[in-house]
Amino acid sequence: MYETSIGIPRHGAGPREVARASEIWRLFQEVAMEATTAAGWPPERYRAAGTAFVIYGMTAVHHREVGYGQALRARTWVYDFKRATLTRRQIRLEDDGGPVASCTQQWVHTDTDLSPVPASPELLAAFPPERPEVPAVTLPDFQRIDDAPGFGFAFTPWHVWMDPLAHVNHPTYVDFCDESTCRALADAGLDPQGLVPVAEHVRFKSGACAGDEVVVRSRLVGRTARGDAVFRHDIGGTRPFAQATTVRRHVDVGLVEALG
Repeated sequence: MYETSIGIPRHGAGPREVARASEIWRLFQEVAMEATTAAGWPPERYRAAGTAFVIYGMTAVHHREVGYGQALRARTWVYDFKRATLTRRQIRLEDDGGPVASCTQQWVHTDTDLSPVPASPELLAAFPPERPEVPAVTLPDFQRIDDAPGFGFAFTPWHVWMDPLAHVNHPTYVDFCDESTCRALADAGLDPQGLVPVAEHVRFKSGACAGDEVVVRSRLVGRTARGDAVFRHDIGGTRPFAQATTVRRHVDVGLVEALG
């Protein structure tokens, strides 16, 4: 178990002074990186070994919104490690008021060509699975909606967006999904800044790089028991990049009624 303190940077808060969903994902990523470094595996050791961990799926739940300067406590641990290649990591963010956000990350151990390879005995010894009794994070159940209109947009990633593996870093895909929904809200005459994150799952297929054509195709596909809207996002273009599900509500209006 690794524990640390962390907070929302100023650039991570929007006009309502609360963190965007992607910023919470960036906190999760930072906590995971701190944990692997504390276990003796900083980025330079992976480079020397010619290996890496690449995320291929992640599910997150937002228990409540948090703002800039709010002190958070983070806990993370490796949940399991299958065939020395596939691993899940649990991360929890909380403050004095209780849980803030939770996630389960799915990672694959790869070589420099990003092909799956078994981890070394030294790496496996550094990350023993812990707390198997804690369930993985899942999306809320929802009732399907099959006839809502689609929406979306297209763009080309910037060179200055590239991460250390020379592709778009995984939290940015949540921004792609939310930007699609926000544009649909703006087109409907509603405030896009009122979007509130509830949960999301992203399954990654390939990394988008600078110069790629990226097309986000989105659709309202369901409603939770609480009335939150469930959106499906297919992110493709030059090649398939990701599929995502986001669960969202709005501070002023019902999203299902607004975009259904």
